[in-house]
Amino acid sequence: MATQQRYSSSSHGKLIAVVVAAAVVIAVTLLSAFVWPGWAMDKSASEGQKQQQTTSSTKPVPTTPSIKAKELPQDATPLLKAMPDSVLNFARTEAAPSANWTSATPIEEYTLTYSTGDLAKDVTLVVAQWSSSDSAKTQYDTLSGALKGTDVASGDVKVSNNATGKYVVKTTDEKGKTATAIWQNDTVVFQATGPKDSIQRFYSKFPL
Repeated sequence: MATQQRYSSSSHGKLIAVVVAAAVVIAVTLLSAFVWPGWAMDKSASEGQKQQQTTSSTKPVPTTPSIKAKELPQDATPLLKAMPDSVLNFARTEAAPSANWTSATPIEEYTLTYSTGDLAKDVTLVVAQWSSSDSAKTQYDTLSGALKGTDVASGDVKVSNNATGKYVVKTTDEKGKTATAIWQNDTVVFQATGPKDSIQRFYSKFPL
């Protein structure tokens, strides 16, 4: 009887020790999983929440102007009338005859300003037309050849899948914050200058 009692006490003590040891293991496991180093936490959900917060805090870029485009003069030529009132959220605020490329003898030339209302984002557009596409290409080659800076983009201008000219975009300052886009479309040559972000949005959506 005494032996059986001692055996029961010993078994009971071992059971308690096993339970305590198991509890310690569970506690350590939970501590390591959720407190340090955190391997059991749903990091993907946490990252998703962070990304969602970042996305929600970033305002979408407007695609329509918040300011009114300036009316063209009544005697505006077909070329000037072809210039859009707006490109995305850039509205035409100035349009006047210019003489930047007089030496290349264009038929007509204009300088236009497109603005979002924030002068720091303004785009200055020079546009001119020649009597032939060859003359326009000569001017494009002259302008693009003189353009110094880091390449941003280049390629063919296409209308109905037919190449009607070429385009090139380069940054024009050491910090890469300003840029110039030059493109030829048949007999017309365009040069857009302004902040890099504005130019990248502007030239790619310009309808001509």
